[in-house]
Amino acid sequence: MAGMRAAPPLSLYVHLPWCRSKCPYCDFNSHALRGAVPDVQYTDALIADLEQDLGLVERCPRPLESVFFGGGTPSLFSPPQVERLLQVVHHRFGGAGEVTLEANPGSVDPASLAGYREAGVNRLSLGAQSFNKQHLALLGRIHGPEETELAVRWAREAGFSNLNLDLMYGLPGQSREQAEADIARAVELAPSHVSYYQLTIEPNTQFFHQPPTLPDEDCIWEMQVRAQKLLKAAGYGQYEVSAYAQPGARCRHNLNYWRYGDYLGIGAGAHGKTTDPAAGRIWRHRKPAHPKEYMSTAAAGGGQVLHQEVIAGERPFEFMLNALRLRQGFEEDLFESRTGLTVGYLAGPAQRARELGLLVDHDGVWRATDRGFRFLNDLQALFLPDRLQATSIGAKH
Repeated sequence: MAGMRAAPPLSLYVHLPWCRSKCPYCDFNSHALRGAVPDVQYTDALIADLEQDLGLVERCPRPLESVFFGGGTPSLFSPPQVERLLQVVHHRFGGAGEVTLEANPGSVDPASLAGYREAGVNRLSLGAQSFNKQHLALLGRIHGPEETELAVRWAREAGFSNLNLDLMYGLPGQSREQAEADIARAVELAPSHVSYYQLTIEPNTQFFHQPPTLPDEDCIWEMQVRAQKLLKAAGYGQYEVSAYAQPGARCRHNLNYWRYGDYLGIGAGAHGKTTDPAAGRIWRHRKPAHPKEYMSTAAAGGGQVLHQEVIAGERPFEFMLNALRLRQGFEEDLFESRTGLTVGYLAGPAQRARELGLLVDHDGVWRATDRGFRFLNDLQALFLPDRLQATSIGAKH
């Protein structure tokens, strides 16, 4: 065992679970809204939840790197309730450097965006998904391309200089030219960050039960390659599989995930991860998924966190699942300090990955090759616990 020298950086994820309607591709813990958002009651539960979660990190107190309001559609919540929670965060942690709120372009206006900015949100992530009206309709989105452009303008007027646009590709019936047009239009809006995700069909979604016709794999790969070229020419550096940023605009919250950092997760169905270096343990936490159950258990106090200790055999895979997504890769020292294990645990699968041309390591830095990025799932699968156990016999532990 290498040993954990210190607890990793800490972030906070806040899950707000309601949407105007459920998108057919979405497998997140989100619920179609019926009536008004119970934002006061739910914020009460979030505050109670956070107060209880403080005990998870009391042995290793740290400042917060970031706060991320995800969903669902967080922009359905009123700015005063967002501010109320952030005031508690500031009181308990002294604030956070990066505070992101996800927003649907169809559920914001100049007043709400100004309110979020005043509340302490300093990074806005707009779920554009596409600028094609037909594709937006197929995806079940409640907004059109005009609403996205308006939201970008209003966000800047409200003082948001750190702005992300979410886009998807590989959409039903989408051509290479249409995907390229989406990227070109996004670049014209000049956000500081672009997240570009391939549509995947997930279980328990409408698309899973009624599969649409998607572009073939070669077409999807060409969409990604064309997007990378366009974004690079416009000054966006790819630093993760789906993330492109202008200089200084990388998402600190997601980087903490990908570097196997710690995070508290509050809200219905939220997950968290905390490390106790002294005990050599890493814990997983999750909250009740249904909003009503979550609000009742959080308000009652105690017992709403379910603990699962991550055993040593799972840590290498969990780390590699995240860190291999980074373009620059990771340093051996990061693996050892975050998992408490030596890189000897990775020896067998890493050798196989090199032989397949999926992985390179040089001067203690490991990263996926271009081929490894194209077949990232295959590369990550090499480090599954059963494969590690089969190939790490004799490794220096």
